[in-house]
Amino acid sequence: MAVPAEEFLAQPLTVPVGQPLRVAVYSRLAHGIRTQTFPLGTVLPKESDLGARLGVSRTVVREALMLLEEDGLIRTRRGVGRFVAHTLPRPGLEQLQPLEETLASAEQPVGAQRLEMTLQRTTDYVVRGLELDEDTNAWFCETRLSRGEEPLALVQEHIPAGAELRERIPAAADHVQQLQEGSGTLLHALGELLGPVLGPGRCTVTAGMAGATRGKLLGLRPADPVLILTQSVQLAGKAAYLAKYLIAPTGDPLSILQPAQPGAVPPSP
Repeated sequence: MAVPAEEFLAQPLTVPVGQPLRVAVYSRLAHGIRTQTFPLGTVLPKESDLGARLGVSRTVVREALMLLEEDGLIRTRRGVGRFVAHTLPRPGLEQLQPLEETLASAEQPVGAQRLEMTLQRTTDYVVRGLELDEDTNAWFCETRLSRGEEPLALVQEHIPAGAELRERIPAAADHVQQLQEGSGTLLHALGELLGPVLGPGRCTVTAGMAGATRGKLLGLRPADPVLILTQSVQLAGKAAYLAKYLIAPTGDPLSILQPAQPGAVPPSP
C-alpha cells in the first residue's frame, strides 16, 4: 500500500556521502512515483512545497525535477504544473512491434486513425529504403496515433507493390484489400496477417521539425520539434517494410533496452 504523500515527504532525506543533493531528491521522488505515493498522471506538489517539506532549496528541487523529466518519470505542462507520467519508462524500441503497441499501456490505451493508404510513385527515400528500382510504385500508408484527444505520433509506412510485393511478402499481395481496410498502422495489419515473421529491423533516431502539413495533423506549429524514427524491416533477407515515425514532444518517452556487453560478468550477490 502506498504511503500518503504528506507522510512520505515528511521522512528525513538521506544523502549518501559524495552524492549531490539534487540526486538524493531525485531518488526520493522517483521512489515515490514508482511506489504510487504519487499516482500516474497526477500533479506533483509545487517546487516551493517540495523544497520546504524536504528541507532543500527550490534550485535543488528544480534540478531534481529536471532529471525526473529527462528520465521520463514526469512531464511538464506549461502554465499548469508538473505531472507524473501516464506510463513509466519500459522496454520499447528494441521490440519489433507496431508503434501504437509501443506507446500504449493497460492504463493508457492508444488509438489509431488511418488517414490514407494509396499507391504512390517511389521517392529516393523509398527506393533506397526498400531497395526498389526507380520509377516504380509502392504502397504508402499514413496513420495518426492519439491518446484521447492528444495526438502522439504520425506514422508514414511503405511496402513494395505489384510484382515486388508478391516476391517479398506473398501473403500481403494476396490480401491487399484487407491491408487497405485496416484501421491501425500497416505494421499492425501485417502482423495480424503474417504473424511474427517480420525481421530483423533497424531503427534510427533523429530530431526534426513538424513542418506545416505534418504539424497540422499533430496539432503542432511548423517549427515545433519532433522526434523522428526511421525503421526498415526485412523478411527472409529482403527489404519488406519502411516507416517514418514523427513523435510529438507531448508523447511519453520511448525506451531502449540495452543488454550487457558480451562477456560481461554479473556482480556477485
